[in-house]
Amino acid sequence: MNYDNLKYVSGSCSRGLCRKGCGRQDHQLNTYDWLADVPGNTDSTDLVEVQFKNTRKGYYHNINGLDLQKGDLVAVEATPGHDIGVVTLTGQLVHLQVKKANLKSADDIKRVYRIAREQDITVWEAAKAREHDTMIRSRQIAKDLGLQMKIGDVEYQGDGNKAIFYYIADERVDFRQLIKVLAETFRVRIEMKQIGARQEAGRIGGTGPCGRELCCATWMKSFSSVSTNAARFQDISLNPQKLAGMCAKLKCCMNYEVDTYLEANKKFPPRDAVLQTLGGDYYFFKQDILAGTMTYSTDKRLAANLETITPMRAHEIIEMNKRGEKPAELCDEEEDETQRKPLDLVESEDITRFDKAKKKNKKKARRNEKDSHNLPSDSLGDNVPDDAPDGV
Repeated sequence: MNYDNLKYVSGSCSRGLCRKGCGRQDHQLNTYDWLADVPGNTDSTDLVEVQFKNTRKGYYHNINGLDLQKGDLVAVEATPGHDIGVVTLTGQLVHLQVKKANLKSADDIKRVYRIAREQDITVWEAAKAREHDTMIRSRQIAKDLGLQMKIGDVEYQGDGNKAIFYYIADERVDFRQLIKVLAETFRVRIEMKQIGARQEAGRIGGTGPCGRELCCATWMKSFSSVSTNAARFQDISLNPQKLAGMCAKLKCCMNYEVDTYLEANKKFPPRDAVLQTLGGDYYFFKQDILAGTMTYSTDKRLAANLETITPMRAHEIIEMNKRGEKPAELCDEEEDETQRKPLDLVESEDITRFDKAKKKNKKKARRNEKDSHNLPSDSLGDNVPDDAPDGV
């Protein structure tokens, strides 16, 4: 592959597919460097972020003082040999990324050797071409050994001396015999790395039900546990088919707005509170957190005589009941009905509203035509000019 054809000149940058804070869009977990235009940003640290296949990233010291920019192919230190990756971030933001990566010791940060030469890229491309065939053969080998595991992907090191096998397994797997067979078959150093269903979805990529690319394939690096409580707090239907993502696990995006719903839910009274009025008792039926409304029913189990009020009105009635007082009605007469009723935007945007107008115009035209035919004969004389000859 000729990488010279992939380079362009834009302003002061003429290397790689990058321009200041923007990076190569063909890589997952792309990070926008919003400090790229700050003077001295790259001189603040010698750390750089390097990305390899799919979502694997590493952090390295630029001890040789190379002029590295986003999009450069570099040869970095590996165990053993060297690896080839793409520089995705430089400057001060790398420190924040290192903290997110939770590196346990400084030994995990290795060195950048050099900018990749043509020979390095040739060996790297040859190693990448072997990955798919290696994955297919390794799956068959694991099946022959009777191992309950799935090899999802294979990644060769840049120098071709090592291969990382990513696998998924529900239980612990003894793959010592598998490593021996793989080493004899492919003649490389073998490393087995177990990943979960969420990590596999991030490596493969795809489009979510929202129509956007998966979060785990674009920006999400750390995965937090998701429980059904997140759906309950947001009043989401507990439908397994709708709650599951591409990885068949609960959607990570359900955790995004949980804190907002929990904060808004503090304004609502307890659901088990019974509102007592002179007309009878009202029991909680449902609530709309975003609209800020609560609906009560006169029956505990059925929707009977539903009344919708605001949380403020509900608190007011609860305080009145504690004092032994009961309001005449559940709804406050001074409360504006339009504020409690949510606005239906779809109703005002009916696509047939133009057809109705045309029908009315047609009826009006027919009515006018019918009236003109039914005009009396005397009325015709009103339209005859005064200077017309007799007999007209």
